[in-house]
Amino acid sequence: MKYQIVRLPAYRAVGLKWEGTFSEIVPHLKNVIGEMKNRAGELVGKVTPDIHLGLSYHVIENGFVHYSVFEVKEEQEIPDGMVEIRVPEWTYVKTTHNKGEDVTKTYTDLHRWFSDSDYAVLWEPGVDYFDDYMPIKHEYYPIDQDPNDPHFDIYIPVIKK
Repeated sequence: MKYQIVRLPAYRAVGLKWEGTFSEIVPHLKNVIGEMKNRAGELVGKVTPDIHLGLSYHVIENGFVHYSVFEVKEEQEIPDGMVEIRVPEWTYVKTTHNKGEDVTKTYTDLHRWFSDSDYAVLWEPGVDYFDDYMPIKHEYYPIDQDPNDPHFDIYIPVIKK
């Protein structure tokens, strides 16, 4: 696996929010992601129309909050039933999950990278997280990916140890 440290500017994203436990992921989260793909045309101010973002925050015990969103311009209105999220400028470790690979292994390898690197995962001040492993996970999905054999970029906010 290749790992790269990148700094991304702050951005605004709009889309659908889901929150629940790990046992509720199937089929609920998958349905939210599918609905967002179907409603993507409502966002005329997409910055990168071919990248669908999955932003996960582990702020629920045995679960997480997930935003299925697109980065949008400031003038983009928020369609009915959608939400806005503002992501601050952060430094990330970036890696890629490739087609044909096991997602669990990709994340296990990434976790191993943290123990050997000069970086630790970012914990936002004042936010209670329930996952010591990676409390914030941002996944960037190509809009045309195969959901049965996905490939995507993973961005985990980091700080120097």
